[in-house]
Amino acid sequence: MNAPDETASLVRAPASPGRTPAVRIDDVAVRFRTKKKDVTALRDVSLDVATGEFVAIVGPSGCGKSTLLKLVAGLLAPSAGEVFLGGERVRGPRRDIGYVFQRAALLDWRSARRNILLQAEMRKIPADRARARTDELIRVTGLGGFEDAYPHELSGGMQQRVALCRALLHEPPVLLMDEPFGALDALTREQMNVELNRIWRRTGTTVLLVTHSITEAAYLADRVVVMSPRPGTITETVEVGLPAEREYAGTLASAAFRAATGRIRALLGAVPAHD
Repeated sequence: MNAPDETASLVRAPASPGRTPAVRIDDVAVRFRTKKKDVTALRDVSLDVATGEFVAIVGPSGCGKSTLLKLVAGLLAPSAGEVFLGGERVRGPRRDIGYVFQRAALLDWRSARRNILLQAEMRKIPADRARARTDELIRVTGLGGFEDAYPHELSGGMQQRVALCRALLHEPPVLLMDEPFGALDALTREQMNVELNRIWRRTGTTVLLVTHSITEAAYLADRVVVMSPRPGTITETVEVGLPAEREYAGTLASAAFRAATGRIRALLGAVPAHD
């Protein structure tokens, strides 16, 4: 569970005060029109995410968590309010993000390496640069020895590592993750949490993670955004108060972790349980 961490000395520096946020969501609302009625998915949502920060978003099903990620990616336009990436208003699909979904969505006929390189082909990244970056990501994510394996030869966790490599290949300043480990078994999910924390510290990428797991949110994030039932709005942002480097078992036993998860559960009206 706690493999040697080659990034232990690479503790991420905090964002500079007053610096332009990596992500700014400014008083956003999203409304959909159906045949029967208008539906408000999000209402009055405002959030700043600092460069290099890891923010998790939790809330009940249907509260608009995934919709929020789509707004940041430019896949959906807000009905009101504005979204900014690096100080630039989002007006359509963005190429300067990485996106990881619940399913790895790998191409069955391509090896792990060639699935990662698909990103380079789509973005016309020079071949030498793409190969070097792929080799680096394979090493960082522990995929060494499996780079030539096909998806059906990989476990669910390994498939998600390939998807993560693919999302990080072009070195995006912002990584969006929508329930990336939701389909994995509990043990593999814990292992992937440890790996993601390590990769985040190494790359310094700004991360926005949507998850239903309170434990996962508090273990990974600097802050946890708790959303209300639909129409989704931010109920509270919980500061986790943990160092960037997090050994799994020790973190879960810490007072700061218990305080953060307790507060999140109280906000969600949840009872202590395995999540």
